[in-house]
Amino acid sequence: MSTPQFEDIIYEVRGRAAWVIINRPKLYNAFRAQTIEEMIAAFKLAADDRGVSSVVLTGAGDKAFCTGGDQSAKDGQYDGRGIVGLPIDEFQSIIRDIPKPVIARVNGFAIGGGNVFATLCDLTIAADTAKFGQVGPKVGSVDAGWGTAFLARHVGDKKAREIWYLNLQYSAQEALEMGLVNKVVPLADLDAAVNEWTEMLGQRSPTAIALAKRSFNADSDNIRGISMMALNSVKLFYDTEESKEGMRAFQEKRAPDFHKYVK
Repeated sequence: MSTPQFEDIIYEVRGRAAWVIINRPKLYNAFRAQTIEEMIAAFKLAADDRGVSSVVLTGAGDKAFCTGGDQSAKDGQYDGRGIVGLPIDEFQSIIRDIPKPVIARVNGFAIGGGNVFATLCDLTIAADTAKFGQVGPKVGSVDAGWGTAFLARHVGDKKAREIWYLNLQYSAQEALEMGLVNKVVPLADLDAAVNEWTEMLGQRSPTAIALAKRSFNADSDNIRGISMMALNSVKLFYDTEESKEGMRAFQEKRAPDFHKYVK
């Protein structure tokens, strides 16, 4: 099977695992519209490859898994197709819909949209140096649905609200204790830990695993509707001065003053 040429990601098949690596380390693996398009294409490749049993989603380097949307590619909306200029809903859906387990290999910061990606993955293995958190309300944004309601399924309602309202950062150990990750290992042992699990998954019945994944998803798939409704609302929010103040403040490295724009 021929592999398309990618610019923002790396796609590799290692044994029975497909690795999708966001390759923008200078930007802490923040994504733009092209990054999302390429990840969708890579996940489709993995879905169609009968030799692939699982997918590993990660970021290049040892600083970041993914830090969400690239603010330099955002002017109100983002720079591509989709409701907010990003086909983010399509990528979030394919993480759930691909009939193979997706492992988040969290090698550093998993912040904002990156934290939502990790939340959506079936399993998460984190380096002990990893950090998790949400920043939406600090920058005039929110990723509701999968980012809020599904997060609450993992960590509980009170903790999910804390994560979204206060925008604190949490260590890998804290993420483990709250149920956001499955396993924490030293950074030097991260690949070995991921490989151990992908090899185990490669020995399991693909159909049984697919049925199990579908059954887990069926119990929470109503959240997909919440996500779509929220995404359409966020599109309108991005065009407000309140939201734009968050982006301006981030780019100008100052504290935002949201309240003067509240209507």
